[in-house]
Amino acid sequence: MTESTPRRKLAAILAADVVGFSRKMGENEERTLHNLKACRSLTDEAIKAHHGRVFGSAGDSIIAEFGSPVDAVVTAVEFQKNIMDRNNEVDPEDQMQFRVGLNMGDVIIEGDNLYGEGVNVAARLESAAEPGGILVSGKFYDEVRRKLDLGFENKGAQDMKNIDEPVHTFKVLLGYEGEKADAVPSASSAKSPDSSPPKAAEAKTRVPAIAVLPFTNMGGDPEQEYFADGITEDIITNLSLWRTFPVISRNSSFTFRGQSHNLKQVAKELGARYIVEGSVRKGGTRVRITAQLIDAEEDHHLWSEKWDRTLEDIFDVQDEVSEAIARRAAPSVTDHELKRLSRERPKNLSAWEEYLQGMKFFNDRNYSDLDNHGLTEASTHFEKAIALDDTLSDAYAYLSLCGFWDLVHFTTDDSKATLEMMKIHGRKAVTLNPKNPVALVGLAAHYFFSGDFPNALNNAEKAVQFNPSYALSLWWLGLIQAHAGKYTESEESVLKAIELSPVDPELERIYGALFCSYLGQERYQEALEAADKALQYHPDQGHMLGWRTAALGHLEAGPEAKAALEKYLKLRPNLKTKDDFRKIFVPKSMLADPIIEGLVKAGWEPEA
Repeated sequence: MTESTPRRKLAAILAADVVGFSRKMGENEERTLHNLKACRSLTDEAIKAHHGRVFGSAGDSIIAEFGSPVDAVVTAVEFQKNIMDRNNEVDPEDQMQFRVGLNMGDVIIEGDNLYGEGVNVAARLESAAEPGGILVSGKFYDEVRRKLDLGFENKGAQDMKNIDEPVHTFKVLLGYEGEKADAVPSASSAKSPDSSPPKAAEAKTRVPAIAVLPFTNMGGDPEQEYFADGITEDIITNLSLWRTFPVISRNSSFTFRGQSHNLKQVAKELGARYIVEGSVRKGGTRVRITAQLIDAEEDHHLWSEKWDRTLEDIFDVQDEVSEAIARRAAPSVTDHELKRLSRERPKNLSAWEEYLQGMKFFNDRNYSDLDNHGLTEASTHFEKAIALDDTLSDAYAYLSLCGFWDLVHFTTDDSKATLEMMKIHGRKAVTLNPKNPVALVGLAAHYFFSGDFPNALNNAEKAVQFNPSYALSLWWLGLIQAHAGKYTESEESVLKAIELSPVDPELERIYGALFCSYLGQERYQEALEAADKALQYHPDQGHMLGWRTAALGHLEAGPEAKAALEKYLKLRPNLKTKDDFRKIFVPKSMLADPIIEGLVKAGWEPEA
């Protein structure tokens, strides 16, 4: 029953509309209306689920009221992410973006409608928001800032049409796209063995990150270490797929294995607020898993639980652990996301255990030239896993990546056969799971070493799209971008990889990609610093010694450049001509000539 006389109340108002709706209608009315209907089902479902009411809707616009500002912002975050997920799954012509404005203010109720400045300001905020973004008023921000783990960026006071006073505004940060420019780590702030973590990891406005420390193997059998590691890695993968918060990479988290933890210090080093700890005990067909979530910043436990199940239930337990952590760390996690995140499960537990053993060898491998210790063992386990279950996408993907490292370290007897193997296994992995970022990276690796940068970029970009918290895919994207000549884009991707894995024992490879970016931009001093940081981890990597030499050559470093050149040429005795270098370098790379030029400036005298 509607009110007969107007009255006032305080309400949270959400205003939204579609970016470029009129243009889309002009291009294709039927298609646009079909897509609007699909998007409105997502927006209206979220509004209803969080106790909101739509009271205004004309064309592409939505105006809704909420009794709670927390419900309003959770709704906005949810449907923006759901629409983003939809955009990732449809053709570009079918994609839509919404702007959202949120305000807390006094409104007049008349019948089923609301009026007044509270509504008007929300509408003005919506028009000032970025495509796909959310802009809130200062009043609204004050109500929610301490109640949710959401990041906000202060956009200052803005003049708004027909509003008497400027409105203070804040942008809601939805993952990474809202970070301030000054929150991006510089080369000097990137983590190395003797430096501090990137400052970006400590930025107060960022969505808080989660780190999962290696679960303790409580079974007492060192041979079962791989099983506890596998459980931890699967939980990290599950969490990172939510895309609601950053998840610190496996490699960085595992640097704290077997240590007594000062959790505040661990959180500081990793750039995370939330820490997950746990243990695994496997005996026969039974497995017991415990897990706890700790807010390291506030120094208190948020949640803990224990599971005692059969081995056949292990994947259910992993999903339950991940969901429990996500829901407590990010209130905006939704059932829609749960449905989206259903992962393909191995059909054969023995195959899965073979895969986990392969991962143990892969992660513990050597990184020296002419030494493939670990890779051969890893490949053997991955092949055994496939023999038991030929639907394991990850096993095929990691076989492809084993091939990549064989090429990098010159441990393959037939590079063409290795490259073909990478293609076959990479394609099989993607066919089995088109949204598997490891599979996409494996295929990107094949195209990269084939000199096919458009296809390499396409697969790496998809890998980042499907899992923005996967540091490996960001590293690959940055590496490919650099070799394709996209140097500034490469720097951005690589710095994000460092942010997600600030104490990664494999940081040398990430600094290698950063070197490529800086060299392409002719920032030779920074390129040299990146090479030096990479060599602190593995000082005998031949290709990195050559890159360092090239940077010294461009810097006209004289005797230092000459000494570096001599060391490099001892590792590359067959390097006689410029074409010899191009043959062992990435085909068609835009960096080949700048590196050759640097080597010549360092004193190399290639034969004609």
